[in-house]
Amino acid sequence: MSVLLSVEAVSKGFRGLLAVDRVSFAVPQGAIFAIIGPNGAGKTTLFNIIAGATAANGGTITFAGAPIGGLPPDAVCRRGIARTFQIVRPFPALSVEDNVTVGALLNRREVGAARAHAQDLLRRLDLFDKRHRLASTLTLPDRKRLEVARALATGPQLLLLDEVMAGLRPTETDRMVAILRTLNRETGLTILLIEHVMRAVMALASRVLVLDHGVAIAEGAPESVVRDPAVVQSYLGAEAV
Repeated sequence: MSVLLSVEAVSKGFRGLLAVDRVSFAVPQGAIFAIIGPNGAGKTTLFNIIAGATAANGGTITFAGAPIGGLPPDAVCRRGIARTFQIVRPFPALSVEDNVTVGALLNRREVGAARAHAQDLLRRLDLFDKRHRLASTLTLPDRKRLEVARALATGPQLLLLDEVMAGLRPTETDRMVAILRTLNRETGLTILLIEHVMRAVMALASRVLVLDHGVAIAEGAPESVVRDPAVVQSYLGAEAV
């Protein structure tokens, strides 16, 4: 399996605080890869660097064989990387369908084609029946799925998911897991996710990277990572294993 995303010795500091400290990992094409760790571990900063929202102080990032470090977010998105955010940010005054259509217009010049693509994604995300509702009226689970649909609309090869299960009930978490698993299996979409909900991580990821204070302290299959003494001590706690 070829590598789609390669992160090599990436670092980022803020006023003397090293938020990401020489982190390296590789995400294979078609994989679901998870990044976990306590709050303040540097996970979202790492996402921001990959997505072009924050410049790294050192290291290299390669996507589909080409360097992307230093590119602005719109250029990274056009290369084939889309992301969601911890705090969902739809256009509240637009309909659900129009929110997704805006993203689809990145690679589709015809509004009709963009709208058709948006509708297909809304079916996949169980939002088609709510396509005419204003985004501001959606429940949290629906807003989370709308955030995923908006990112998917840009046609990514790699989807960065920043805590899309946060705040969801177990049944809604299982629903999101099923949707993501189907997307990965049927479309070959590569997924890199930050997640605190371990039931989702264990159900989805084939490989897990653990960050603590900006440092990668473990990487491997989920079953082995959750039993790593350093991971248990810094993040999971003995009761979790």
